[in-house]
Amino acid sequence: MDDKSYKEYLEHISTFIFDVDGVLTDGTITVTTSGEMLRRMNIKDGYAIKTAVDKGFNMCIISGGTNEGVRVRLTGLGVKDIYLGAHNKIEQLKDYLNANTINLENVLYMGDDIPDAPVMKLVGLPTCPQDAVPEIKALSKYISHKNGGKGAVRDVIEQVLKVQGKWNGSYDAKYD
Repeated sequence: MDDKSYKEYLEHISTFIFDVDGVLTDGTITVTTSGEMLRRMNIKDGYAIKTAVDKGFNMCIISGGTNEGVRVRLTGLGVKDIYLGAHNKIEQLKDYLNANTINLENVLYMGDDIPDAPVMKLVGLPTCPQDAVPEIKALSKYISHKNGGKGAVRDVIEQVLKVQGKWNGSYDAKYD
């Protein structure tokens, strides 16, 4: 880990990559009597994702989970690159970066648990929610003050967009 403040990386971020469970969700799963597994996502995280996509940032999801409802939700926000069932996240990371000609130093990745560690060791700005496991916190250049599924994604996206002058800082009448 270098001595740079995480803020020094924000102006160079062009790409956001997020895990799902524990990052976009609070990490809990409700299992119905039919066996369906339900997750909750934060609407403010969704707004930030949509805003970043609309502003031209690369957005990718790499998750070990396989819930197609997650894909439907994220596709609806404009996310095109969604890797579900990813058990070796390095493979999906390399595929995504090569297909889109993205440099690792321009990537912000947010993860919360051990399967995220290999990717976090490679990217320019590894981040995590406040409630990530200790091993992931140790790898992170920034630990959000928000928990997973409770605004951690919004926190990091908003910081990057604000530094780059691309955040929707005021009410926009076109949403009336």
